[in-house]
Amino acid sequence: MSDSTLWWIVAAFFVSLELLSGSLYLLLLAIGAAAAALCALAGQSQDVQFIVAAVVGGGGVLFWHRQLLKRGPIDTEGYTTTGLDQLDVGEEVSVAGWGPDGTAQVVYRGSAWMARHHGPHVPKTGPHRIRAIESCYLVLEPL
Repeated sequence: MSDSTLWWIVAAFFVSLELLSGSLYLLLLAIGAAAAALCALAGQSQDVQFIVAAVVGGGGVLFWHRQLLKRGPIDTEGYTTTGLDQLDVGEEVSVAGWGPDGTAQVVYRGSAWMARHHGPHVPKTGPHRIRAIESCYLVLEPL
């Protein structure tokens, strides 16, 4: 099996993981593997292929992570939702526990949702109210 085929398989693996998790970081790593596959097609050595994969994939991850750090936490104080998301605002959910990263997984409408805490206080378990929906996260405030 050629080097380029292996790199395309690695890229497809990262894309499939990204589809399961929704993490942009995995997509950036897949782009790095695709760049290495193109280097392999161009006849570059394996050392160059690994360097290109690391620089393109790792550089993309580093760039995106720094962009998120610059943005800082999203201000949800004046955040409002529109459309169908507005139906969920004000509904109650129960939080069994918070993760070390400040997120929790809650069951809402029969499926598991990721949730973030809203407010200055340390998040607690128990009943919470949906304050907003941010991407695929429910923004919760304690009752």
